Amino acid sequence: MRASLASSIAVTCAAALALPVSLAAPAAAVPSALGLPQAVSALPSTTPAEPQPLSAPPPTAPHTTGELPPTPPVAPQRLPELPPTSQAAPPAVSELPSTSDAAPQPLPELPSTSQAAPPAAGGPVGEQASTQPAGPQAAGALPPAPDLPGSTQSLPLGPLAGSTRGMGDGEADAGEQGLTRRDVRPFSLVGVVWDDPAAPLHGTVQVRTRATGGAGWSAWQDVETHNEEHGADPDTAEGTTRTLRGSTAPLWVGDSDGVEIRVHGEEPLPTGLRLELVDPGEDPAPEAPAAGAPRNRTAAAPVAPATPTTPGLPAVLAGLSAAEAAASGVNSQLAAFGATWIPALSKEETELTIRQAPPRTVAHAPVANAAAKPYIGPRPKIITRKGWGADERLREKGFVYTKTIKAAFVHHSATGNNYSCGQAPSVLRSIYRYHVKSSGWRDFGYNFAVDKCGNIYEGRAGGVAKPVLGAHTLGFNTNSMGIAVLGTYSRSAPPAATVTAIARLTAWKLGLHGVNPKGPAYLVSGGGNRYRKGTTVRFNAIAGHRDGFATECPGVRLYNKLPTTRTTSAKYQGRL
Repeated sequence: MRASLASSIAVTCAAALALPVSLAAPAAAVPSALGLPQAVSALPSTTPAEPQPLSAPPPTAPHTTGELPPTPPVAPQRLPELPPTSQAAPPAVSELPSTSDAAPQPLPELPSTSQAAPPAAGGPVGEQASTQPAGPQAAGALPPAPDLPGSTQSLPLGPLAGSTRGMGDGEADAGEQGLTRRDVRPFSLVGVVWDDPAAPLHGTVQVRTRATGGAGWSAWQDVETHNEEHGADPDTAEGTTRTLRGSTAPLWVGDSDGVEIRVHGEEPLPTGLRLELVDPGEDPAPEAPAAGAPRNRTAAAPVAPATPTTPGLPAVLAGLSAAEAAASGVNSQLAAFGATWIPALSKEETELTIRQAPPRTVAHAPVANAAAKPYIGPRPKIITRKGWGADERLREKGFVYTKTIKAAFVHHSATGNNYSCGQAPSVLRSIYRYHVKSSGWRDFGYNFAVDKCGNIYEGRAGGVAKPVLGAHTLGFNTNSMGIAVLGTYSRSAPPAATVTAIARLTAWKLGLHGVNPKGPAYLVSGGGNRYRKGTTVRFNAIAGHRDGFATECPGVRLYNKLPTTRTTSAKYQGRL
């Protein structure tokens, strides 16, 4: 292993030394369109109140699965805001050159890569062979290491005897499948998948679980079955060339080691039903635990990483893998390599970076060349993929971009509200693994996520300021972005901090592309159950998922907050 690591480092060093001069130059040598120039980075922030930081959760029971070695300790993780570093961020590290379905619009001084999703080949990597069936794995996916954190147990469902539902005759119901109570390895999120992604599951899915180390069982919980409206657009590489599966929405149940499930069909159930039990893996530990000490599987608050001590040392050698460096490099104009958050800027600081940007830096954004005050909101603090612990080896290589951003679609994750803000990174890691390993998507589906405390998270890799093509609103992923609010908001009202975070995020991101949050947006349907392919549809610039697809998402209580969100977002931009 040491020889292999040494070889990898040597290759990486050689690749870094071979970078063109334009990439090897310090980032501060060119004014940044989206992050502050070095001389401005010390300005104090005057943004509105920040979302609540991730709270430290109480200790939980030790996590042992028996199949994975412990995760190596990493640097301490905290959320408190730090002043932007005055040290120039290292240049971005791109992944393999590739092409995208839509013409990408990379920042000129930070060339990025885009890649159409390659066809699937073979089954998942890094899972237990005894419990994980053959499933989606892209040929271009990064090979997971043996110590891949997290795991998925995939259990086939079978007919349930009538006696399990109190019917008393002992006969199996052909319209009902499931599993009786059983002990399993620890998990925190559940979902159901099946073979044909186009086959809907008309019926109900209910699960109950037992907390790890406990004896009692939870009440039955409903799993949202209408999930087909999420995913890649038809006729795109991700939507056609991968081994996709039909799936329910995932449900967060917390640290559990027992499960029971029942699936009742109002129509014939789809074939190949399997229960997916996802363990998000241990959070990065602040320090190496003492021998025999339990490891905490809930969230740790992120902090800005240490920068390389050797001037000019490539960031990929500063504790980052090539995949981590690529995912971080596309944000290198906003934060240092390996940063666990992108710091907030005041509106004045954000406007200054736009005015000082080269004319072509922000494509399709007339505000970039405006001499007058630009209509762009203050950049909010965004927790990066590094910050919430995304394992970059799960996703496919490369990034796929659309042309611009015209609209933002708001979703709820339908994972339930039984999570603490300190657990939000674990929820994200679970959804990420469920999207990629269970459903067959190339990466996390949404571009951003927001938790109940108003913390904003980077979603799909490719750069938070760039038009990354997501898989969130089937038929309307092109030229849009998706924001998932963690939770279920059909009956529960979203917290005020969450609604404010959506307004701040859209004021900034839509502002980069010259979009008025209170204005209209016109998108062409890629196909769906509400608008046929090729139809030009008028949306609000901040729309709900249900506006583009016949679905309950984002829940009526969250959907009803969108008019207020549009007004607040426009105020942040300075339009009102």
